[in-house]
Amino acid sequence: MKSQFANRSRLALVQATGEVGNLRGSFALDRLLNSARTHLFILWTETICGCRVIYVKKLWIVLALLLFGFEIHAVADLAQPEIVRFKNGSLTLGGELYKPEGKGPFPALLYNHGSAPGMLNSRASKSIGPLFAAKGWLFFMPYRRGQGLSSKAGSYIGDQLEAAHKKGGMPLASKTLVELMLGDHLSDQMAAYEWLKSLPNVEGNRIAADGNSFGGIQTVLGSARVSFCAAVSASGGAESWADSPDLQQAMKDAVRNSKSPILFFQAENDFDLSPSKILGAEMKAKGKMSEVKIFPPFGKSKKEGHSFPYAGSSVWFDDVFSFIQRKCPR
Repeated sequence: MKSQFANRSRLALVQATGEVGNLRGSFALDRLLNSARTHLFILWTETICGCRVIYVKKLWIVLALLLFGFEIHAVADLAQPEIVRFKNGSLTLGGELYKPEGKGPFPALLYNHGSAPGMLNSRASKSIGPLFAAKGWLFFMPYRRGQGLSSKAGSYIGDQLEAAHKKGGMPLASKTLVELMLGDHLSDQMAAYEWLKSLPNVEGNRIAADGNSFGGIQTVLGSARVSFCAAVSASGGAESWADSPDLQQAMKDAVRNSKSPILFFQAENDFDLSPSKILGAEMKAKGKMSEVKIFPPFGKSKKEGHSFPYAGSSVWFDDVFSFIQRKCPR
């Protein structure tokens, strides 16, 4: 039981911290203990005596760690990704990789990031990657050209869309978004998929895809190209949907031709719930397998609601992982 609880508590602690990879130093340790104490002690108490715990004190997290030999640094190490490089034609792109313990082969998740500039998308990787790795799944977040570890491989999509808007307003920006999503960015995703599939420690028939915001769009588009065992679109297109009939059509076309079951999820206070509801209905009308889950509001603003796919991982992870596991059996 001690070994089983250690594994469960490790996952609980990762879920509780969210962006544990950004924590540093003694202050970080104190923050880590504070953010995890309720999750871990409730789990510990319920495992031992079946009690329901409402309130705990900080001392109990220390006792739980001592009693079960749980090591804080193991979680911190788990939250640091391996930096990898892969090719797409003449381009060299970068990505972040989280590996489970052991030699594998492992099922794998390809995670498509959003539109944030620079290395900001690493927040999603550090929040979600350790959760999948703790469950025995290899997690890979490739950076598409112009962003993060692939910033030198091309122009940043945000700058490209801004330039298009200045030149031709929303009609041109909408057209440009779809051209980039179906062109360069989908090409980068497919190159990442082929690289991931080629790894000797990956089960090639158990590769799932997930993504938030622009990454959710990519997951939908990619599902029409390759057979992911499962796909998850988190807030895909929510911020662009109403202003881009071109995007609406492209995503509808993709789901109608999807080779993968897709779960659509959002927080209730996201920018627009239409993508999940409409695309889910389109798939069912075509006899495709899909699920739609709308979670309660996350934060107080639409922007906070849109951050739910990475900032709220402790809320949605169990539901999403259950969907992936059901669709990707051994």
